[in-house]
Amino acid sequence: MNEPTIEKLYAMRMAAMAIAWQEQQGDPGTAELSFDERFALLVDAEHLARDNRRLARLLKQAQLRITAACIEDVKTSAERGLAKSQLQQLATCRWVADRLNVLVVGATGVGKTYLGCALGQAACRRGLRVLYRRLPRLFDELSLAKAEGTHAKLLAKLARHDVLVLDDLGVGRLTDAQRHDLLEVLDDRYDRSATVVTSQLPVAKWHEWIGDPTLADAILDRLVHNAYKLTLKGPSRRKTKN
Repeated sequence: MNEPTIEKLYAMRMAAMAIAWQEQQGDPGTAELSFDERFALLVDAEHLARDNRRLARLLKQAQLRITAACIEDVKTSAERGLAKSQLQQLATCRWVADRLNVLVVGATGVGKTYLGCALGQAACRRGLRVLYRRLPRLFDELSLAKAEGTHAKLLAKLARHDVLVLDDLGVGRLTDAQRHDLLEVLDDRYDRSATVVTSQLPVAKWHEWIGDPTLADAILDRLVHNAYKLTLKGPSRRKTKN
């Protein structure tokens, strides 16, 4: 009777349970376990497999620039400007539930992108929808969407994600269209979801970089005042690796 049961498990997309059951059949030690204990092991196997598939799907959709980045590997120290208690608090992803932002600034190579991706990965591990974009690339996508008549659809897609990681804010000069796009993206997310921003520019210089005083006030009002602000310090990690 085992074969029909195994076939039914595969048909119901419970392959992990089917494999675990077959492994139990070949393990004499499982005979000493009660039915409840053996059944619990089968359920655990299927549950773990589904969690892993969901995480793999979320990470693929997130398109994180550094796919291997994780909170556990982020280095903390007073010299680096990142306290262990701060990182532990961010690792809980409570900031996502509270619809807060995380702003990470610092010189090139100090690990801003890594930390942004690690925060994104932590959110994925909690079943949250994450999307990573370099801000210059996002502006290109929004410009193309306007030409193709899909601008509103792209803005709606960005708004649906629980966490949006915007990397490299402050690169290049903004056009008027890009200022308005940035405001639209952040306005859709304000008090609804969380945004992570990395930049080489100190937060105090973001107003000047945006350029238009009125739009700068509106953008920063939606981004800065409800955010954790981290300033990473130290030598370039890229030089250290070399």
